[in-house]
Amino acid sequence: MVPGAAMSAASRRLAGILLILIPTVAFGGTSLLTLLINDPRYTENALRQDLWRAGHAHAGVLLILALVTLRYVDEATLSERMKHVVRHAIPAAAILLPAAFFLSVLSPGATEPNALINLAYVGFAVLSVGLLALGVGLLRNRP
Repeated sequence: MVPGAAMSAASRRLAGILLILIPTVAFGGTSLLTLLINDPRYTENALRQDLWRAGHAHAGVLLILALVTLRYVDEATLSERMKHVVRHAIPAAAILLPAAFFLSVLSPGATEPNALINLAYVGFAVLSVGLLALGVGLLRNRP
C-alpha cells in the first residue's frame, strides 16, 4: 500500500468493529462508578477494586492503541499473513489483559488473584508480538 493511501478493507472493517466496541468500555467505567458509589462491599476489597480499575484502564487504552496502529499496518513491509497477525494481536491483548484483571478476582471476597491472572502474561506476549512486528515492518518500509 502506498503511504498516505486509504486503509485496506480488512483494516477498515476491524476499525469499524473496534469503534463499535469502545462504548462498552465506557459502559464498564459507568458500572465501576456505580459500584464505587452504591456498593460498600466493592470498596471493602482493595485488591478487587484495584484490579478492576486496571482492567478498565487497559481495555480503553489498548482499544485506542489498536485503532491507531491499524492506520499503520497497511504501510508496513510485512507479509499479508503478518499483517493479519498484527491487525488482530493488539485488539486481542485488549481482551486478554482486562479479562485477566476482571476474572481473577470475580469473587467479592477474593484476597488474591486466581490462576486467570496468567492471562495478563499471555496478553502481554500477544501485544508485544503485534507491536514489535509492526515496528519492524514500518522500519523496513523504505519510501
